[in-house]
Amino acid sequence: MFTGIVEILGTVSKLDSLDKSEGGGGGTSLTISEAEDILVDAHLGDSISVNGTCLTVTTFDKSTFKVGVAPETLRRTNLGSLKEGSRVNLERAVSASTRMGGHFVQGHVDTVATILAVTPDGNALTFRLQPRDKSILRYVVEKGYVTLDGASLTVTKVVDGEDGWWEVMLIAYTQERVVMASKKPGDLVNVEVDMVGKYVEKSVAGYFESKPGSSDIPILEKMVARIVDEKLKGFKASL
Repeated sequence: MFTGIVEILGTVSKLDSLDKSEGGGGGTSLTISEAEDILVDAHLGDSISVNGTCLTVTTFDKSTFKVGVAPETLRRTNLGSLKEGSRVNLERAVSASTRMGGHFVQGHVDTVATILAVTPDGNALTFRLQPRDKSILRYVVEKGYVTLDGASLTVTKVVDGEDGWWEVMLIAYTQERVVMASKKPGDLVNVEVDMVGKYVEKSVAGYFESKPGSSDIPILEKMVARIVDEKLKGFKASL
């Protein structure tokens, strides 16, 4: 579990393809350097979010660590486009003393989104993004959370439909601390939607499947409000 508050930017210093014939499964091994600030309390097997993807530390030293990336992860994320010298967002898994400055992030990327436009707004930048998997748009709501390359950001505008998209804004402070600030139209961004929306959808769907023919909208509204309230109370209690 992560917060979506990027701790540092690391640098990809080496990529090694894991050949199937050698038992590697066809994935990739990433070596990431300039990571000393998050390795002071590291252990083998720890989870570190790399551009929003939860990966397992397989080896590390004072400033460098290595993770393996499975073929499925390469298909679902933008990690396959990384090169030597690429910068990546890094965050350690939460601890009991972690401040929840962002939101609850699993590190399980849902899809990638293409940057459609980057528009300056004073000293801020507005990014417009369109997801590869359009079905996730139902979980993206204005003023809600979305995780982009591992960074917890607030949605400022949403347009649904086959050509749907959403926008987020990066303030000057955030621009200096996340990789997305250097991306341009056409680049890909890892997307993880807020898990609360998924829980609510599953709970509501289960309710109506158990009551065929029910169309009581007021009941639905009350259920959604109750489910969201219970989830939020549970999250706050875990802090």
